[in-house]
Amino acid sequence: MKRFGYFSIIAWLALALIGLGVLSTPADAKHKNHFPDMRPMIFVHGYTGSASQFGWQAMRFASNGYPQNYLNAFEYDSPRYRTDPTYAGQIFDGLDQRIDAILQETGVDAVELLGHSMGTFILQSYLNSSAERAAKVAHYVNLDGGSADSLPGGVPTLAIFGGFGFNPAGSITGAQNEVVPKQLHNETCTSPESFALMYKFFTGFDPAVTDVLPERHGRIRLAGRAVLYPANVGAAGSTVEIYELNGETGARKHRRPVAVYQIDETGDFGPFKAKGDTYYEFNIARDTGNHHFYFEPRIRSDYFIRLNTSLPGQGLGSLMTRNPDQSNLIITRNREFLGDQTDGFNDTLAINGINIVNATSSPKSRAVVAYFICDWESDYITDLSTPLPAPLTSTFLSGVDLYQLGTTPPDATITIVDIPRGDCGSIHGINVPNWAIINEAGTFTESISVVLDDYIESRCDERWDAPRWHRNNGR
Repeated sequence: MKRFGYFSIIAWLALALIGLGVLSTPADAKHKNHFPDMRPMIFVHGYTGSASQFGWQAMRFASNGYPQNYLNAFEYDSPRYRTDPTYAGQIFDGLDQRIDAILQETGVDAVELLGHSMGTFILQSYLNSSAERAAKVAHYVNLDGGSADSLPGGVPTLAIFGGFGFNPAGSITGAQNEVVPKQLHNETCTSPESFALMYKFFTGFDPAVTDVLPERHGRIRLAGRAVLYPANVGAAGSTVEIYELNGETGARKHRRPVAVYQIDETGDFGPFKAKGDTYYEFNIARDTGNHHFYFEPRIRSDYFIRLNTSLPGQGLGSLMTRNPDQSNLIITRNREFLGDQTDGFNDTLAINGINIVNATSSPKSRAVVAYFICDWESDYITDLSTPLPAPLTSTFLSGVDLYQLGTTPPDATITIVDIPRGDCGSIHGINVPNWAIINEAGTFTESISVVLDDYIESRCDERWDAPRWHRNNGR
C-alpha cells in the first residue's frame, strides 16, 4: 500500500486553497499466480512515445507473477519513421534481433507483441511482412491504433480502442475487438482496464489484481534510460545522479547521491537498490546545466524509467521564457488530463493551490499528457485563459502561463497535487524545490521535469477488480 505521509503535509495546505477533497487509503490486495505457462512480451510505443508508457503495465504483470526478464520494450526514433522510408527496415531488423535474443534467453517458442498508436502500424506491417516473423509471435495486442481487414500475419489479435481515443470505431477483422469507455488515446495503453483484457487474452485467466502490489520488505530496484527526446537515443556524455529526497520539501537528504551512472550511447542506467515508498531525484548533469527529474515513490521495481531530455539549448523546454527569478516546470503523465467535460469528468492538477486544468489548457481533442509551464514573457502574471503558442501547445502538449518564484539554490517548495478523474476524489502528487531556470549570467540552466503516476490504487468503495470491471463493461 502506498503511503503519502511526506507529501501530504504540504499538500493539505495546497488543498485548503482550492477546496479539494480528503485522502482515502486502498485496501490491501492479495495475489495468486494463475498461469504458469507464460510468454515474454515486447511493447512498441507510438509517435513521440517511449517504454515509459509500458511501465505501469509491466509492474501489473509482475504483480501477477511475470518475471522481470519477460517484460520488454522496443524503442525507436518515431519522427524519423515518419520521414525516412528506409527506416522501417532498420526497425524490423531490430525487432528480429530482440525477439531472437528473448527466445534464446527464455527457451520459449514465441513472444507476445504489443503496439500502441504508430506502433500498431509498425507491428501490423512487421507481422504481414514474413510468415517466419509471424510464427515467432503467439499473440498481438493493437492498442488504440490502426484497423485492418484481416489478422496481422494471421496472429491471434486483441484490438483495444478508447471510447475517447483517436479511432473509437476501429476494428480488426477476426480479432477480439474491445472498446474501453471514456478512455483517451494514451490512457487506453496504460489503464488497468486494458491490462485486464491483455492479461486474460495472453493467459486465459482474469488477473488476480489490477493494482501494482508492493514488493516484499520494500526492497526494489529502479532502472531505465536517459535519452534525447523524442529520438530515444542515449544522452551520451552526461551523468545521472540519483538522490534520496525529503518528501516534505523535495530537497535532497544528503549532499552525495546514492548512485551515479556515466551515460553512454545506450542511455542505460541502473538497476540500483532503492527503498520502496521513498522519493528520489534523478538528475542529468552536464557542464551547461542540470535536468532534475522527480518521480512519485515506487512500491515495486520499475525498469522502465525514462529521463527524456534534449541537447543544451534545444528541445521544447528551450522555447519557454527563462529568467533567473522564475521556476519552469514540465509535468507529464501517461494518462491524459481532461478539463472540458460538462459532466464533471475532469482532472485537477494544482500547483501551489492553482489548478491549471481547464477547457483551454486540456480539451479532450488535444489529448494532453504534458504541460510546459512558465511565466510567459516574464510579466509576473498568471494567465490560464490563453494557451501558449505552438509548438508548446499542440497535440498531447499544453503550454501554460503560470508564474513560480525560483531561486538558486532553492529556498522554497513547489507542491503539485494531482486528483485524477473518476477515482472518487483520490489525490496524489509530489513536492519539488523551486530551482531557478537559469543563472544571472544566462550560462547555466536548471530544468525541472515532474513525472506523475499514471494511476494510483483504487480508493472507491467497490474495488476495480478485473472480473467486476469486465462484467459491468466500464464504470
